[in-house]
Amino acid sequence: MDSHYFGYGVTCPDLPYTSYSSIPPNLFGYSKFDSRNSPDSPLSTYFDTETFTRYDYSQDQNSSTDNNLSEATPSSNYLDQSVPSPIHLLEDTSLLIHPGQPSFLQNGNDNQHMKQALQELESALMAADDDSWLGSSSGEIHVEKRRRLMEDFVTSNIPPYSLKQLLIACARALSENKSHEFEKLIEHARSAVSITGDPIQRLGAYMVEGLIARKESSGTNIYRALNCNEPDIKDLLSYMHTLYEICPYFKFGYMAANGAIAEACKNEDRIHIIDFQIAQGTQWTILLQALAARPGGPPHVRITGIDDPVAELIRGDGLEKRFAAISEKFNIPVEFRTVPVFAWDIKREMLDVRPNEALAVNFPLQLHHTPDESVDVSNPRDELLRMVKSLSPKVVTLVEQESNTNTAPFVPRFVETLDYYSAMFESIDVTMPRDSKDRVNVEKQCLARDVVNVIACEGRERIERHELFGKWRLRFMMAGFRQFPLSSYVNSVIRGLLGCYSEHYTLVEKDGAMLLGWKDRNLFSASAWH
Repeated sequence: MDSHYFGYGVTCPDLPYTSYSSIPPNLFGYSKFDSRNSPDSPLSTYFDTETFTRYDYSQDQNSSTDNNLSEATPSSNYLDQSVPSPIHLLEDTSLLIHPGQPSFLQNGNDNQHMKQALQELESALMAADDDSWLGSSSGEIHVEKRRRLMEDFVTSNIPPYSLKQLLIACARALSENKSHEFEKLIEHARSAVSITGDPIQRLGAYMVEGLIARKESSGTNIYRALNCNEPDIKDLLSYMHTLYEICPYFKFGYMAANGAIAEACKNEDRIHIIDFQIAQGTQWTILLQALAARPGGPPHVRITGIDDPVAELIRGDGLEKRFAAISEKFNIPVEFRTVPVFAWDIKREMLDVRPNEALAVNFPLQLHHTPDESVDVSNPRDELLRMVKSLSPKVVTLVEQESNTNTAPFVPRFVETLDYYSAMFESIDVTMPRDSKDRVNVEKQCLARDVVNVIACEGRERIERHELFGKWRLRFMMAGFRQFPLSSYVNSVIRGLLGCYSEHYTLVEKDGAMLLGWKDRNLFSASAWH
């Protein structure tokens, strides 16, 4: 197959659920952890409460927080035992040792300091009869001072590579409604995170914001404010382009999808592409260029771009001009039209499907936004797949995050999010300096919003509902699809691409899909169906 089919271009992600409204002026007024009051708050620049008005939205009463996981999470090692309290972190020092990371118990100088500190703590705790320690002979006072000393010692001496345990302890305290414990833990967590620190410190900064937003029931407001306060489209495209260049995630998705479409439609004279996340449409530039170079002449191509109404309003007529320019430059007939409707509201008659065209449907990092049976009894996610199947498409391409956050209860979902985005932040860390303003903008503009939504929101207000490929596979098969085999040539091209980035990127084939990962964590899946 001609390698031209497997080129790729940059695109802007969706701007779904955008609203020109924001946080009410009094929303954070009562919060001890007011994001705007902290100069280190990673999201502090988003909140201009004098400019926007209150957003009205209905509260969904049916929480999607199920009692059981729909699938085992890849990070279930965190869940095999209960998350330790700060006291247990000290008592079981093995919890502070991570594979591949130095332990302060294994290093000479640090070991000596820790022994000395433990001896001092032990002396203080054992001095029950020493009035200089107690200030009183009261055993009650001794117990209270012991507790405080333990808490202060542990939380102030947790090494940086134990920040994960601290964050998980915060999430557990919040889930168990232990407000006092949560406030103490989150205070220490906030002092340990930094948007210019190492990967876990940077991710931790946004996860702390998500935890606070969840506590104050303001997660949806933050998510919407992040949308409506995003930079103008030119700046946002710049941030997405930066992420596109430094990490292979988007290239992987575009190449896999374009390759499957090119293979399925290689002998077709008329092709209709329905893109459920048209964004800036640049995924299709290289594919159209390749189709234009076919030996038998170019096919006639129609592209139907689906996007939410606000995103289309922001984008203007740029897509029409772009596809017109491509059509003229490469001498390929291209028609383009938009359908400004949320994906789950799409009806068959809106798509103008014609019997003499080969139909290709593209779901690029979008289908997880559509609610499923855990949110709506009508199950819009599976209903959408059945509607697409009724169109008899030649091929359907699916690219999704390989994460299990849909029906997982809050604490497992928090751990899964922490594990997933830790890998993403690590992959960014090897390509951009930690003090880079561009890196800060990439992580804040492209990733932080999703992190906050997963942690802070429930019910219909939680938009980010990722599923593992195994679950997507079941959904597609139940809708009547069969897997379309991905080309081994595409696989080899992507492997070559990964070699240009880092040896830590991985690519595995499993159950007919390709899984792109970082070290031992799968991050994205690509598959095709018909």
